[in-house]
Amino acid sequence: MRHITQIADLRSKIAEWRSAGERIALVPTMGNLHQGHLALVQAAQQHANRVVVSIFVNPLQFGAGEDLDAYPRTLEQDQQQLAALGCDVLFAPPVSEMYPHGQTAQTRVEVPELSDILCGATRPGHFVGVTTVVCKLFNMVQPDVALFGEKDFQQLLIIRRMVADLNLPIDIIGLPTVREADGLALSSRNRYLSAEERRRAPGLYQTLCSVSRALQTGMSAAGLEQLAVPALSLAGLQPDYVAVRAAATLAPATPADVELVIVAAAYLGRTRLIDNLRVRR
Repeated sequence: MRHITQIADLRSKIAEWRSAGERIALVPTMGNLHQGHLALVQAAQQHANRVVVSIFVNPLQFGAGEDLDAYPRTLEQDQQQLAALGCDVLFAPPVSEMYPHGQTAQTRVEVPELSDILCGATRPGHFVGVTTVVCKLFNMVQPDVALFGEKDFQQLLIIRRMVADLNLPIDIIGLPTVREADGLALSSRNRYLSAEERRRAPGLYQTLCSVSRALQTGMSAAGLEQLAVPALSLAGLQPDYVAVRAAATLAPATPADVELVIVAAAYLGRTRLIDNLRVRR
């Protein structure tokens, strides 16, 4: 595996692969890799001849007072894991390479509306940072396919919309959430949890499962949202939101919608957890 930090070197390697007619996959990450990330890499190897994994803790998607400085950075360990999987390139640029003119004066990429609801309402500007950096990575790698985890369901839909709106020739593939045995969705931020918080953390997924079961009995989405918030509190979490949405658009669910997604976010101490569950009714 080659470890690249400069865009020019990355483009040189991409050009070499392109001249050989090889198909390229990209897995964008912020590092501190866990089994969910590694599952994306393994899936990417099934879709392309070459796989690029990017590791970049993107300051543009962190708001004031968020955990940019504390975000876990484990580059050496990540590099070892990727090499063991047979990844072709690890692209881990410094901030100055990604944002050579600074983070306040650059062009930004925004997907309105989808970026302003749910997590976007709690973290204003977050998804602008995500779409901007992902669009930059797409321009650098020019992949045939890019893979993302479905745990960040809103992010996945936003990226798909960006690709469609900008006519980018990239297939976006979402992979199911990878979970611990007790249902907790894998996340790099799980390492922030204390032992007691970790014990309570599966309550988020358990609440989603309860809402899913109730939807199957015919209960209304709006009624279930109202019941789910206090259920999270009883489980020891501080709710941010619980919402039942149309899976294709994240619009509020209507009785006519068949494919739904239950999305939720909650805090345990300083740690913000997100999760979702797809439902067909």
